[in-house]
Amino acid sequence: MGLIANNINDIKQQLSDKVKLVAVSKTHPVEYIVEAYNAGQRIFGENKVQEMTAKYEMLKDYDIKWHLIGHLQTNKVKYIAEFVDLIHSVDSLKLLKEINKQAKKHNRVINCLIQFHIASEETKFGLDYAEASQILDSEDFKQFENVHIVGVMGMASFTDDKQLIKKEFSLLRNTYNKLKNDYFSSDKAFCELSMGMSSDWKIAIEEGSTIIRVGSIIFGNRNYNL
Repeated sequence: MGLIANNINDIKQQLSDKVKLVAVSKTHPVEYIVEAYNAGQRIFGENKVQEMTAKYEMLKDYDIKWHLIGHLQTNKVKYIAEFVDLIHSVDSLKLLKEINKQAKKHNRVINCLIQFHIASEETKFGLDYAEASQILDSEDFKQFENVHIVGVMGMASFTDDKQLIKKEFSLLRNTYNKLKNDYFSSDKAFCELSMGMSSDWKIAIEEGSTIIRVGSIIFGNRNYNL
């Protein structure tokens, strides 16, 4: 068994059935994805639309679920609308409108997560609760038939301070619970809490994560020369 397969098995042995593993394959070659696939991995996450569409084309014969986990520009939605399984990074009504429009063209309903800003760094994208409410209360949102909000996503601060990370994940869990109660109480599909990456996934699981996004501890350090 190869190193990638070993890494995947090692992580999965520590996960309950309630937690999905997204193997973040950004900057890594398709050979790595195939190796992970052969080890039983089916969900792969990419940050950039161009890279994701290229990999999708090369791996069309594989029953892979592609997750877009990076910031998504509205003008790029059309390239992934045909095949994307879940978009983690919805942070505006404008983006949702475009996802709905492009999904309709392919006669699909695209699952999405609302991205919340929970980190202390200003650089990370995401909404606060008031901004998310504004979107969900809007007449536009109520008309959408081709998008389905199934949960929330957030990224903790990039820090060694485990207590801060724990606090930020706890904040996201509370936000998820409030959103579920206020807007999605009758929607069983609203069940995803996407938080936790290579450096902090164990803390995320303690705080209730249902989706972890893990790259470097599966594939090794990123190769930006591809």
